[in-house]
Amino acid sequence: QVQLVESGGGLVQAGGSLRLSCAASGRTFGSYAMGWFRQAPGKEREFVAAISWRGGNTNYADSVKGRFTISRDNLQNTVYLQMNSLKPEDSAVYYCAADRSGRFFPAASVYDYWGQGTQVTVSS
Repeated sequence: QVQLVESGGGLVQAGGSLRLSCAASGRTFGSYAMGWFRQAPGKEREFVAAISWRGGNTNYADSVKGRFTISRDNLQNTVYLQMNSLKPEDSAVYYCAADRSGRFFPAASVYDYWGQGTQVTVSS
């Protein structure tokens, strides 16, 4: 069992930056692929970024490529999402998720554990 707790969300102006963190419990964190997803009101949850268990491979949604960076620190059991050049359309609740199989796929269905989410609001 893995418990995930996101933090770092907030209100920022367009063009600004935020860094989200996801702290994980459990000794097997280092073997899990991790992903970030987001969900805006009235919309489906969508993939944002994912990272392999060692951090050597990443995957990004086209909408965030070049602006967001996912990283992880397995010693700290934490995964990060650095978000730069934020746009109002990035506003959503952001969730981190863990995949026991290590696949870092851009599909919510493959992830086994989810955090409670953190709100990101980007004003224009």
